[in-house]
Amino acid sequence: MSLFKQSMLALTAGGLAVGLLAFAAPSFQADAATDSAADAGKLQPVSAFAGIRNDSERSLALFQEVGKVIQSPRCMNCHPATERPTQTDRMRPHIPLVVRGEGGMGAASGLACTTCHHEANFDAANVPGNPKWALAPIEMAWQGKTLGQICVQIKDKERNGGKDLAALVQHMAEDELVGWGWNPGGNRTPAPGTQKQFGELFKAWADSGAVCPKG
Repeated sequence: MSLFKQSMLALTAGGLAVGLLAFAAPSFQADAATDSAADAGKLQPVSAFAGIRNDSERSLALFQEVGKVIQSPRCMNCHPATERPTQTDRMRPHIPLVVRGEGGMGAASGLACTTCHHEANFDAANVPGNPKWALAPIEMAWQGKTLGQICVQIKDKERNGGKDLAALVQHMAEDELVGWGWNPGGNRTPAPGTQKQFGELFKAWADSGAVCPKG
């Protein structure tokens, strides 16, 4: 075989290999993304933290797990740092334009939340709903803050609606608007785990000293 033919065969083989890798790469990336999404959708049980003997260290670890829910788009979208809520997993500004208004229900001279959001999800139009639908007060804004800052804020009665730890546990574990985060309807990604798991983790955090991450 001539040197020219050998070179051409080598180039052809190399091209085929590159082509196969190009087709295969998206599959590998998709699998990795799927695994990552699956992990993000889970919560560890309280029992997973039992081996941490130090109360403060266990409390910190528990709140880190709680943070998977708190910092998920399902919660963050309703705790904006501005007067405008966000939506979708990308937390884009709400469309159509709405603002917080009095009681978190929309501006009096603008579009009220209840114009579109009713007592239940309306999946045919991909519109979420709940009987308590409203934005969190500005004092409870979470977007743009670290998990440690959010933790301090959650415990502050001046910024949490006057709730002590027992009332906070009940709110997180039983409130129906909080619970909507796990039943968002449409094509929305639910908050990680379940509300029951979240409530158990939050209570375990409170019982272990309610320690907040630094920073």
